[in-house]
Amino acid sequence: MRYPKLRELREAIRALFSPPYTTQFPKIPHEPPNGFRGKPQFFEADCVGCGACAEVCPGGAIQVVDPPRSKSSRKKTVFRQITISYDRCHFCGNCEAHCITGKGIQLTKEYDLAYTGAMGLSSSIEKELVFCDLCGEVLTTKDHLKWIWERLGILAYSNPTLLVFAQQEWIPVERGVPGKAFRRPDLFKILCPSCRYRVLKHEH
Repeated sequence: MRYPKLRELREAIRALFSPPYTTQFPKIPHEPPNGFRGKPQFFEADCVGCGACAEVCPGGAIQVVDPPRSKSSRKKTVFRQITISYDRCHFCGNCEAHCITGKGIQLTKEYDLAYTGAMGLSSSIEKELVFCDLCGEVLTTKDHLKWIWERLGILAYSNPTLLVFAQQEWIPVERGVPGKAFRRPDLFKILCPSCRYRVLKHEH
């Protein structure tokens, strides 16, 4: 019966002179390991505002809000706002896993999210919108179209919407207006899928 007692004494002496096994939080901030699922964060340079993260969020923590449609929307700079509410976030990582750029939203190592008020419980990002030249519906964001153009390369020239969007900085393009009938020049405008279908149907 002596051996177990000596073993326990030896372990107690070793623990007395050994550094602590646990972290010293909150005196010293704890650094989580790589792959830790902490607070999701938007990254302006890599987010294109497509809204894929909101589509796959099981808790509905990410909201995509476009401004109300108006006749003047197409004539001025209008932004889409994407907001993540941390009080509803499950930290599941779906948003990061399904981000089309792979870097637009990422889980950080920040986990200490205790707040006394509403400040800090959410974060937002804004992206400029692109509208259909005929019906005025929201097409997508400017950064999203730019990302698609760069990803397709020369294949983007087969899409009139991408072609007009990419070259409108150098070639002035007349903005379309809804009319009683579609015209052939309407093919070469920035159009939503519905308007492009109707224009092509009219041509045939």
